[in-house]
Amino acid sequence: QVQLVESGGGLVQAGGSLRLSCAASGRTFSSYAMGWFRQAPGKERAFVAAINWIGSSTDYADSVKGRFTISRDNAKNTLYLQMSTLKPEDTAVYYCAARDVSYYTRKEDYAYWGQGTQVTVSS
Repeated sequence: QVQLVESGGGLVQAGGSLRLSCAASGRTFSSYAMGWFRQAPGKERAFVAAINWIGSSTDYADSVKGRFTISRDNAKNTLYLQMSTLKPEDTAVYYCAARDVSYYTRKEDYAYWGQGTQVTVSS
C-alpha cells in the first residue's frame, strides 16, 4: 500500500514557476513508476509526465515538453514536478500517481493516487 500526498500548488502569474512535490509512504517507493496527471475545470484528467523506477527514463505530454521536468528522489520517497514558463492553460488540479511496476504509462493505469493540489496561473 502506498499513500501519496501532493504539495506545492498555488497561484502564480503567467511565465512564472512552481515546483510540485509528492511525498510517498511505504518502503517500496523506489520500485514504482510514477506519474503526474492534471484535470482542468470541465475537462477529463490528462497525462502530464511520468518517470520510471530509477529516474533514468521520462515521458512528457507535448503540451508541457520543454517547460516541465519530472524527477524523483528515492532516498526521500518524493516525486517532483518542476514547472516553468507557466501558462493560463496549465491551470488544473495536479495529481501524482504510482504503479507497482518499474515502467510508466500515459494511461491512468496507476494503482495509487494522491488527493491533488491546485495550480492556478493568472494571465
